[in-house]
Amino acid sequence: MTAPLFSGRGRRTAAALGAVSAGLLVLSACDKPTPLATVTVGSSSVSSEASCMRTGDQKELSQEKLGSCLSSLKTSKTINYGRGDTLRLGVEPEVVEDGSKWVAFLDGNPITEPSSNTYRSFPGADVFSTGGQGETPKTRKVSIVQVSADDKPQAVWSFTLKNDEA
Repeated sequence: MTAPLFSGRGRRTAAALGAVSAGLLVLSACDKPTPLATVTVGSSSVSSEASCMRTGDQKELSQEKLGSCLSSLKTSKTINYGRGDTLRLGVEPEVVEDGSKWVAFLDGNPITEPSSNTYRSFPGADVFSTGGQGETPKTRKVSIVQVSADDKPQAVWSFTLKNDEA
């Protein structure tokens, strides 16, 4: 007959320490999440981390990268938007720290001035209006671009507005 190397309590303690160690190892491999931006229409909201962000020692996003981020729809979350709805855009406070601001874009064109507020509201905005020029689009892309104090692009959050009436 052989004696067990560990008692029942010892095995449980060793298993718990192993699980904690494995958890810490997994967490240490994760990047810090980027701040969230949120789009709200009526009572529906979608939030997302930045789809593009300057990395490491980069001082800004290149113009090429910024253009790509503003035109790409594949990474954006979708929210339904109906004529006359109020569009609300919000960012977490970290986005406007250290003198940074943010600008809202609609299909790659700026629709706001740089703002250090964490929230903007556009009551009754007709984002699908074409001004009588062509067919009403089924979707529009709204993007939030973080800019540094010297107006250099830092990060982009993208969302797709889906036309409820199309």
